[in-house]
Amino acid sequence: MAFPSFRHLSLFTQLLTSGLVYAQSESTVTEAASATVGTATISGTPTTYRPIFTIPVSAENGGTVLPNTQDPQAVDVQNACPGYLASDVVRSKYGFSATLSLAGEPCNVYGTDVDTLNFTVEYQNADRLSINISPAYLDSSNSSWYITSDKVVDKPLRDSDADTSSAGNDFFVTWTNEPTFSFTVIRRSTGDVVFTTKDSVLVYENQFLEMVVSMPENYNVYGLGEHIHSLRLGNNYTATMFSADAADPVDFNIYGVHPFYLDTRFFKVDGESGEMTLHTSNETDPDTDYVSYSHGVYLRNAHAQEVLLKAENITWRTLGGSFDLYFLDGPSAPEVTMQYQEGIVGLPTMQSYWTFGFHQCRWGYTNISQLQDVVDNFASSGIPLETIWSDIDYMNQYRDFTTDNVTMPLPEFHAFLTDLHDKGQHWVPIVDAAIYIPNPQNASDAYPTYERGHEADIFLKNPDGSEYIGAVWPGYTVFPDWHNPSANAWWAEELKLWHNEAFFSGIWIDMNEPSSFCIGSCGSNNLTMNPVHPPFILPGDPGNVDLRYPEGFNITNATEAASVSALSSSLSAATPSPSASSAPVYIHTTPEIGQRNIEYPPYVINNYLGELSSHTVASNATHYDGSLEYDYHSTWGHQLLNATYHGLLEVFPGKRPFIIGRSTFAGSGKWAGHWGGDNVSLFYYMLASIPQALSFSLFGIPMFGPDTCGFAGNSDLELCSRWMQLSAFFPFYRNHNVLQARPQEPYLWAGVTDASKTAMSIRYSLLPYMYTLFHLASTTGSTVMRALSWEFPNDPSLAGADRQFLLGPSLLITPVLNPGDTTVNGVFPGSGKGEVWYDWYSQTAVQAAAGENKTIDAPLGHIPVFVRGGAVLPMQAPGYTTRQCRQNPWNLIVALSLQETASGQIYIDDGESLTANSTLWVELATEGGALYATARGEWVEEPPLANVTVLGVDEFSGNVTFNGNAVNGDSVSWNETSGVLAVTGLEVMTGEGAWSADWVLRWG
Repeated sequence: MAFPSFRHLSLFTQLLTSGLVYAQSESTVTEAASATVGTATISGTPTTYRPIFTIPVSAENGGTVLPNTQDPQAVDVQNACPGYLASDVVRSKYGFSATLSLAGEPCNVYGTDVDTLNFTVEYQNADRLSINISPAYLDSSNSSWYITSDKVVDKPLRDSDADTSSAGNDFFVTWTNEPTFSFTVIRRSTGDVVFTTKDSVLVYENQFLEMVVSMPENYNVYGLGEHIHSLRLGNNYTATMFSADAADPVDFNIYGVHPFYLDTRFFKVDGESGEMTLHTSNETDPDTDYVSYSHGVYLRNAHAQEVLLKAENITWRTLGGSFDLYFLDGPSAPEVTMQYQEGIVGLPTMQSYWTFGFHQCRWGYTNISQLQDVVDNFASSGIPLETIWSDIDYMNQYRDFTTDNVTMPLPEFHAFLTDLHDKGQHWVPIVDAAIYIPNPQNASDAYPTYERGHEADIFLKNPDGSEYIGAVWPGYTVFPDWHNPSANAWWAEELKLWHNEAFFSGIWIDMNEPSSFCIGSCGSNNLTMNPVHPPFILPGDPGNVDLRYPEGFNITNATEAASVSALSSSLSAATPSPSASSAPVYIHTTPEIGQRNIEYPPYVINNYLGELSSHTVASNATHYDGSLEYDYHSTWGHQLLNATYHGLLEVFPGKRPFIIGRSTFAGSGKWAGHWGGDNVSLFYYMLASIPQALSFSLFGIPMFGPDTCGFAGNSDLELCSRWMQLSAFFPFYRNHNVLQARPQEPYLWAGVTDASKTAMSIRYSLLPYMYTLFHLASTTGSTVMRALSWEFPNDPSLAGADRQFLLGPSLLITPVLNPGDTTVNGVFPGSGKGEVWYDWYSQTAVQAAAGENKTIDAPLGHIPVFVRGGAVLPMQAPGYTTRQCRQNPWNLIVALSLQETASGQIYIDDGESLTANSTLWVELATEGGALYATARGEWVEEPPLANVTVLGVDEFSGNVTFNGNAVNGDSVSWNETSGVLAVTGLEVMTGEGAWSADWVLRWG
């Protein structure tokens, strides 16, 4: 949860300043309504409904800046700067290095040119190539050249046997000084240029770096997040990367930063000669053979940055740091992802079994009775509920690690949580990034969490050494400094102390961009006013109710265009147009030689919130090690996730921490999952959740899911029904909405109840499959949700497919994404070329031609799901909780390929231990009309095998045996028309456990 960004809040701030929110109360603040921000004095208005000071709206108003990409007067450094020349080349067994010197007079356009650079090429192993360009002279006295520390962002190192293992690397590097220095990375096996700066100049200034990379026509690039955008980025898009509490605007930077992209290229293969030709057309020929090669590029840089994707090139710009590049050679997309996770950012954390159940949340569950009512309503409606979540409502005055003594008295809360846990259910609370700083003149305002942190001196500082004080929900706040070696221990201790009071099962980290509701250290001289009200009306404040009709109200035959139109209308309704009579006055700064302008850098990135310090901690906030927030802003939330993970290891020794966080950085998947942020109850955002999830699969954060049914705005039966069914196939499955909107728990509509039960029955049955996928992801870097093109890499027509997706390799999900639709078009990859797909519900093979975009019936309450031929799906009978599911009998679906083969795996452990004491690995495979099961490991799995359903059986003799013993004929049925063979009643033969011994089920 977080309230929408200030661009979305403009309507509410208008109401605030007009006085419309001040009606209702018994008391009025009489003290002078003024506050000091830094050295400036600003005025605010006291509320009449709460006896606290309201931070004035002007506290959030920073300078107006114009992004360079929109500024017609912006200088093009490619024409203004001299570039570099290489010399002093030195070769080693790992690669080579050179010195780069300015090729002419410095241009100093957006900073001070660095006159001498080091260029280093290093083959780190068989898959990874490193290219680093950084200043030749780095010392502590020159703070204008700040290079990202490996203590904050992991720096990949070459393997110990790199000189021999790198021999198989598919890349080689060339360079030239004609006309100035450029370098090129070429794939040996194809001769394809995967990365080249030829015909451009390298620009390296202390506050601006630019590298232009030539690209082939119609290139296929994915990643560079986080944003709400299509999966394939296209060649007319600017991907800005700077963490922002921005409420999911379309095509802008939002919470996370992941400067990594996957590049996939298709080649036509000549049938006679085998010669390959790069395929750059959007058109594909079904009679032509194609093959794809993928590679990955990661820029290890924590500074604000943007990537301009144009028709012929990609331009990478950052506001500091270095060009610390890593190239991964694939050659398949899945291999690139595995190489990125295994070798660079780290493998994703393994999740506990219970986390794959359904989660329910709302900003608005204000007391124990409401929480209990929600839990009871799920039970009475028969909709599975694993976890109930709490937004900031549970806190005492919005302060972390507290509960409201009136609405959440601890004795009653303990009883509620104990009963919840006894039923196999869980509670997860929100924890915000900022820490309330108490009013020094009010002894009753004491806040021990702050006092302990202050005593340990672990909060961010102003340049003068005082504590940096921003403003968030509780009022004026401070922010932990994760560069301080004592900060993590303090955070862990606060988590432990709080768990003694509130028996949480996991933590929801929010506002960790970090978010702040004022520019600069606005609370420094105003603490006597704390607690203060934020500078906008809160969703729960009097009169603040979202009266917008749901998108589907009175809509028929809608299209995606209608969804986008509705999105644009809703945003414009909350964002007044600027007055035509008052043209904005933009701040432009001129660089000073050897200095950095931290507040307003000379180059302005296309940040959705404007200046870098808007709605966040200011750029000049100072860390323990002397570094500035300017250099590490986008890693602050990443470090909080790290601190929370290790803190929870102390709370739950030996158990896997469960964390869902908002702001992430490259590598955050080692510690946490992520939700899609503050989306809107519109079909467009439901659609957008698919490419967002697939992008986070690339980034190594597979535990992803959106706010199902939408966070802001009002949902309705149709949208919530479709969305509850779609999200059932996302790893993280949670319904959540904002306080002032209408409730949207699935039991509120009979149609949504039925739709949810249908999809949840499938999901809960498939929990063993999903859990196995996560085990593989956490040990190999494989993906859980997959783009069609990753599984079918030799079909160029799938390069942009992001309205369908695969869950693992074996399940194809084809959701309805437009209001009013009762059919959906979908492709069945590989059909006509050796693949077969089975309808989940009818269990019959789908008839589809190669490349056909087939119309599929999908009435409301039905989500099309298909099983890939060649898969064995492990299942357990669904239950109300995951604990119940694990006690239920096992079932298998065997979907035969056209060659009558199939295979699958099952990973089993206790579902929660960080290091499992015992595990079980089951291999399943068919051959010659028989299914073989082989298990290895010490885990004892007690539930028996009940049923095996084989799809695609064209001929059947009428006999089935299990380990040579005949299966009762009454337990066997075969439908000649559908080809479905059902074998039931196997519990008698597997009473000691489904996998207690190897077995063979034979029907051929």
